[in-house]
Amino acid sequence: MTRTVTCRKLKQELPGLDRPPFPGAKGQDIFEHISRQAWEDWQKHQTMLINEKRLNMMNGEDRKFLQTEMDKFFAGEEYAQAEGYVPPSE
Repeated sequence: MTRTVTCRKLKQELPGLDRPPFPGAKGQDIFEHISRQAWEDWQKHQTMLINEKRLNMMNGEDRKFLQTEMDKFFAGEEYAQAEGYVPPSE
C-alpha cells in the first residue's frame, strides 16, 4: 500500500516519497509533508533553474540559492523562474 501525505504544496492527500530525499531535518520534513508529485515538480523546476541560470552545484552560493527557492516553492511563496518562462496553461 502506498504511503500518503497531506501535501503542503498541492494541499491534497497524495502518495508520498518512498524515503527522505536527503538526510537531516529538512529531508525528514519533506518526506512527511511533500507528495511525490510535488517533489517531481520541484525537480523539474530545479533542473530548469540550474540550466537557465547556469548554476554550478560545486558553488556554495548556488546551492544556497536553490535551497531557498525550494523552500519558497513548497511553501507556496513566489519563487524564481527562468527568464522568459511561461508555464503551460492547464
